[in-house]
Amino acid sequence: MGYRYFLMTSAIDQGLNGSNARNTMKGNEQQVVALIEGNEETIAGFKKLAESQRPEHSLVLSIVFEDTNSNVMKTGEYAQVCTAIQLNKAIPLLLDMRDDLKEMKGDMKEMKGDIKEMKGDMKEMKGDMKEMKGDMKVVRKNTDIIPQIHEEIKGMREDIQPGYAAQFRLVQADIRAIKERLGMS
Repeated sequence: MGYRYFLMTSAIDQGLNGSNARNTMKGNEQQVVALIEGNEETIAGFKKLAESQRPEHSLVLSIVFEDTNSNVMKTGEYAQVCTAIQLNKAIPLLLDMRDDLKEMKGDMKEMKGDIKEMKGDMKEMKGDMKEMKGDMKVVRKNTDIIPQIHEEIKGMREDIQPGYAAQFRLVQADIRAIKERLGMS
């Protein structure tokens, strides 16, 4: 993972005239074949780096060095090829990210509207709560008077009660008399 790009960077760092790498399959295993070109000193430095360092997530089981008569791409040209390959991988991801950002902007606009609406609702609720506090004060004031009113009614009942029974008996007698005249008894 990232081994070819590690080799390319190492080739540039060591000042190799030419280098290129490609993935191949040997049986069921993936291999990276790297071709390099330079003087003995730069090649020795490259080999030392390739043997001692690895990209963080790569798995390298073995490294073999062989002489070859194959054509080797100039290091700068290979770097351009690698850049084009990476851009081809990155562009679809960047386009997806752009679309996601557009969607997120729309969601944020919607959320801003919702927040604005909630602020209005909260303002309305504060007004309602003020009104309720006022109503509660009135109710409390009225309920504080209840015991006093209750005592007044009790007193009125006691005043009315002695004459009330006599009047009630008179009303009953009148009703009996009316029924007798009408023949309803």
